[in-house]
Amino acid sequence: MKYLSFDLEATGLEEDALIIEFAMVPFCSETKTIENDLAKQFYIKCPSFKELEPNLNEWVAKNNKELIQKAHEQGIEPSQFKGIMESYLDSKEVKDYFGNKPIVLFGKSISAIDLPFLNRDLGWEWMNKYFHHRNLDLSCFSLGLIDMGLLEKGMDSGGKLMEKFGMGDVCHTALEDSVNTAKLYFKLLELQN
Repeated sequence: MKYLSFDLEATGLEEDALIIEFAMVPFCSETKTIENDLAKQFYIKCPSFKELEPNLNEWVAKNNKELIQKAHEQGIEPSQFKGIMESYLDSKEVKDYFGNKPIVLFGKSISAIDLPFLNRDLGWEWMNKYFHHRNLDLSCFSLGLIDMGLLEKGMDSGGKLMEKFGMGDVCHTALEDSVNTAKLYFKLLELQN
């Protein structure tokens, strides 16, 4: 099956947090190939770190200062987000890859944060126009593998899986995380053998 692996970085996990980086890359689970030529990454403008800092949670303030500064300085305007996504999703290359069907989204822990943020910022109707109503969440898939005894308990996060498969640390950059999440899925699919 073909999926669109995506990841976003935000100013936190709170309901009003801002998306500041977005990336996506298509991949095929049958051929275990990632279409790096179709990868797309961009920053979304946000207020300066100084403006945001008083309301940031401790982890974000400590670890994402540079990312927030990049988004503030290099990001597209939030009003351009939908247009950039439409240009990408309506492109001939992407339509040819997915066969002009609704795209199944894939990512790590997307049910909790990523999808609610996208529905909020892009709109429910817009999301339903471009994406299948089903999606694949790596963390949820991992929980199922744990229940089946194919994966050890506690291996339900991207960080733990990256460690298990010797892939280093989670990068917390949207494009690297999109690619690594697809690679983790390939590794998990091999557990059935």
